[in-house]
Amino acid sequence: MRESAKVIAVDLGASGGKCFAGAFDRNGLALKEIHRFSHEPVVMHVADRHGTVEERSFWNDLLIYGNILEGLRAYRREAGSAVDSIGIDTWGADGVLVNEDGVLLGPMYCYRDHRLDGMVDRVKKRIDPTRIYEITGIHFQPFNVSNQLLWAVENRDSLLRKGVRFLPVPTLFNFYLGGVTAVDSSWASVTQLMDARKRRWSREVLRALGIPARLLPDIVAPGTIVGELREGIAKAADISAARIVAVGSHDTASAYAAAPVGNASAALIISSGTWSLIGKLLRKPLTNAAAMAANMSNEGGIGNVRFLKNCMGTWLVQELRRAWRARDGREMEWDEMNRLTEKGEPFAMLLDPDDPGFYNPANMETAIVEYCRRTGQVPPEDRGTMLRGVYESLAMKYRMVADQIAEVSGLPNKVVHIVGGGSRNTLLNQFAANACAMKVVAGPEEATAVGNAVVQALALGVISKVADARAMIRAAFPIKEYQPRESDTWARAYDRYRAIVK
Repeated sequence: MRESAKVIAVDLGASGGKCFAGAFDRNGLALKEIHRFSHEPVVMHVADRHGTVEERSFWNDLLIYGNILEGLRAYRREAGSAVDSIGIDTWGADGVLVNEDGVLLGPMYCYRDHRLDGMVDRVKKRIDPTRIYEITGIHFQPFNVSNQLLWAVENRDSLLRKGVRFLPVPTLFNFYLGGVTAVDSSWASVTQLMDARKRRWSREVLRALGIPARLLPDIVAPGTIVGELREGIAKAADISAARIVAVGSHDTASAYAAAPVGNASAALIISSGTWSLIGKLLRKPLTNAAAMAANMSNEGGIGNVRFLKNCMGTWLVQELRRAWRARDGREMEWDEMNRLTEKGEPFAMLLDPDDPGFYNPANMETAIVEYCRRTGQVPPEDRGTMLRGVYESLAMKYRMVADQIAEVSGLPNKVVHIVGGGSRNTLLNQFAANACAMKVVAGPEEATAVGNAVVQALALGVISKVADARAMIRAAFPIKEYQPRESDTWARAYDRYRAIVK
């Protein structure tokens, strides 16, 4: 076992990215943010071959890549030139087609693009829903890569010629950095194309959907060294030619790896951000009828399975902020929004964050008003009450999903771990404790980057298993606990919630 390592962790989310310098030594783990940036999809209106103008949503991959390079330069300024490895984690959907010369065959679509609106039904027509769930353990979401590649088969078949490859988001940036074309099993697992037990692409599913197996990258285990930073890139940044590690490249896998759980079977874990990934760690996939009926997914972890449900998170709040920015001509600061939330009327509005109307509306405030009217509720009269209703509803959804997971898995939840950016939202954390009637342990805030760095340490031989890092994590990062309050009030509100959200 080596005693020390220096790593770069790149964490790319759906609204921004961050780069971190990580260091492991006999004193533990240190992690420092060295660069951050914002990004968002670019919306375009494009005419198809028939002249029909359609809205399209694309990621600006070159802007993101340019910021990764800036992160390398920032590392040199902050931590010196010596670095052992680099790892990239991203959101769990999207990718691009690349030809033999490494040229992208079009821009990278965003997972909220409306071309996917009807694709779940198209998948179900080609393969029995029960069978695809039995194989992959992944429930049906509009953004699944199964939907995206089936759309390409049906609408862009001329691009799928021999020599063309599909590069998932994390693979694309590893490809830019070092020509890497492999993807790790945590990311591959969420595509609805990987056999959850064998951890390889399912030939049965690919045949049913007409997706050529040659398109897809090799699958490797998290913690595999897959390449090396290209010499020209390393020289330009004045850093070592670091090894490229396939970390838990699905950001939720990295975030779950950083949760400082004691007894995994009794712990509910919520990776809280734009999405809320609510689940628990299991030893093997659970793909029975009850799990399918509950819309649970079995996502590949790091030596385990993340049995979870993908729910809308702070997306609703982010989109309210965007709508108000357009109206006001200025962007509200988060502190201002938090003050408004605290002053809002409690339980004035309850909603299902996963209602289809909230997935990608033109205006989130309008969508919430329409939902209230549709469900017989009076729309909030002020922003604070609307924000508070969203946060209270998120906490209620946590409770609903927690109950489903406990029932389906047969493993009761005794504590809730909230990790990721949402763990710094003290009001939401307290709401979660109140709604779930359980202690909430919040932190680390930068769980995804922490998990990313930990898997790099595993690849480099600094630790022998992820569990070895839990003591380091508790010692290195602030962890805060919340106890349930106002139990009777929240129990009555939850009864109302269940009557609205069925």
